[in-house]
Amino acid sequence: MNLPNILTLSRIVMIPLMLVSFYWFGAQGKQIAAVLFALAAITDWFDGYLARKWNQTTPLGAFLDPVADKLIVAVALVLLAEYYASMWLTIPAAIIVGREIVISALREWMAELGKRANIAVSYVGKVKTTAQMGAITVLLGAGQHDWLIEIGYAGLYVAAVLTIWSMTVYLRAAWPDLRPER
Repeated sequence: MNLPNILTLSRIVMIPLMLVSFYWFGAQGKQIAAVLFALAAITDWFDGYLARKWNQTTPLGAFLDPVADKLIVAVALVLLAEYYASMWLTIPAAIIVGREIVISALREWMAELGKRANIAVSYVGKVKTTAQMGAITVLLGAGQHDWLIEIGYAGLYVAAVLTIWSMTVYLRAAWPDLRPER
């Protein structure tokens, strides 16, 4: 067990802490949940950076990193969809979660073909992740500040558009292997 893997595992541990904070500690708990989510977002970048820099990449880390990312984002989006109870938040949340399922399945399938490198993480995917993490953090901690909620919604829509764009990039890269043989 190395530091990058510990940071990855910490994101999974932050999920129940984020939920408990959000529901049990009122307005301040929502801000604590936002801070926990922001810390998770930072560890998402930091664990990969350290693993590469220190040459500490492991099969466990390669498996857990995307799982931890998808778990905390999906849980946060479900939490926000329930809290705001708004179609306008649920639509981009559903797009983001749906894309994650599609791309995870695509990566698994491409790996079975020995072509996982054909759909490596793109720059658009990294920008999407940044927009998504920022928007979720803002929405978790916005409280009753309408201007923050509006910023969070805007960021979530930017993330949803980038989500569709990045999914298109990945699907186009995989398209030669998805088409039926002629």
